[in-house]
Amino acid sequence: MSEQISEQLGGVRGLVESSVPVLAFVVLNVLLGEVGLDLAKKTALYWAIAGSVGSALAIGIYRLTRKQPIRHAVNGLFGIAIGAFLAWRTGDAKNFYLPGILLTLGQVVVLIGSVAVRRPIIGYVWGVLANGGKHDWFDNPRLFRTFQWLTLVWAASLFIRAGVQGWLYLADQANAIGVVRILISWPIYAATFAFTAWAVHRVTSAQAAEAEAAKAS
Repeated sequence: MSEQISEQLGGVRGLVESSVPVLAFVVLNVLLGEVGLDLAKKTALYWAIAGSVGSALAIGIYRLTRKQPIRHAVNGLFGIAIGAFLAWRTGDAKNFYLPGILLTLGQVVVLIGSVAVRRPIIGYVWGVLANGGKHDWFDNPRLFRTFQWLTLVWAASLFIRAGVQGWLYLADQANAIGVVRILISWPIYAATFAFTAWAVHRVTSAQAAEAEAAKAS
């Protein structure tokens, strides 16, 4: 399951590439701003926006010239473009991160809602990515319960990511948001993926062993 999910996300390379535009924005905003060359706030911001959008475009062009899938690059560029537009219009670097924060909080609401109506989203994701599109887990009480609480685990994981970034946003700590997004968000994401794969494998393996034992008897 973890291998298939990784492939859908573009693997380790996809995770790294999605962080490059954010890293470019943070580094340029810091080096050209008060900490570095002490340029005017808006001047440093505009250069940071250009560096972020430019790096996202460069990744997409590089993949295109090598005839590699650009789905991840296009999705990343779309998100970066919205954040860059908000930062440019308001003249405030923190708004570069606002779309990502709001999107993550929206995902939290959807995940919790799916558990409330007994349609855990993580179960459907597993069915599509790792079970050949079948959703027979819905008639498997043990797997169903597993996907219910795993969906809540994902909601908690995303809420932590968005909550920390949202608190920094309200505190006007723009550069800190970028650092947190790069250094904290992805490890939390990867750990949640690994835990999900382990939990599902644990249940399916136990049930397979029980079925084999029943046949042997």
